[in-house]
Amino acid sequence: MAQSIQFKRPDGAPVSGYLAEAARPLGAIVVIQEWWGLNDQIRGVAERFASAGFTALVPDLYRGKSTVEEEEAHHLMTGLNFGDAAAQDVRGAVNHLKGLKLGSGKVGITGYCMGGALTVLSSTMVPEADAAVVWYGMPPVDYVDASKIGMPLQAHWATQDEFFPIDGVNALEAKLAAAGVRYEAHRYLAHHGFANEAAQGPGRIARTQYDGAWAQQAWDRTMRFFGCHLG
Repeated sequence: MAQSIQFKRPDGAPVSGYLAEAARPLGAIVVIQEWWGLNDQIRGVAERFASAGFTALVPDLYRGKSTVEEEEAHHLMTGLNFGDAAAQDVRGAVNHLKGLKLGSGKVGITGYCMGGALTVLSSTMVPEADAAVVWYGMPPVDYVDASKIGMPLQAHWATQDEFFPIDGVNALEAKLAAAGVRYEAHRYLAHHGFANEAAQGPGRIARTQYDGAWAQQAWDRTMRFFGCHLG
């Protein structure tokens, strides 16, 4: 079952979100949107997690706004306070799911593109979370205080990603290693958005390309990771 809900941030402010419930949950996951907003594609991701046994909650970071236009998506993303989104919206979503005590009671975080960057930030700002999976997105390395990451991380990077070049990934990974973060990384000969089935066909934006084979392999690895740490 899936529905729109409201939950509270740590500061008490309400946030809307999309909740996809697993029939027999092993645990729960906060799914963080791409820069497009809370759209049908990311709802589908949440439903896929629910079908796999993890109740999933997508916080509405743009407060009801979404787009299919690259320029508007960039505008919406640049207007987002990333620190507030991680420390308040994502943390509130994690705590809401914790309160539901689903399955193991453990809650993970995952996100794609902009959501991947927010997943990295959330790993430093949401101590209640139990594990996180990053999909081809990261904040500026200087913004990452790796010493605050207590949870295990997994990441999926595209070696041909023009939005998040692999040199930046190398710098982030060096920082994680120096801090002793429990970190598992996978790299794919792919472009940005390789796991987004909407990033294909005539309507896709430049520099993104869906790859079903790599997407499935990354999904399988994500399921094993969350199964181990949340199940």
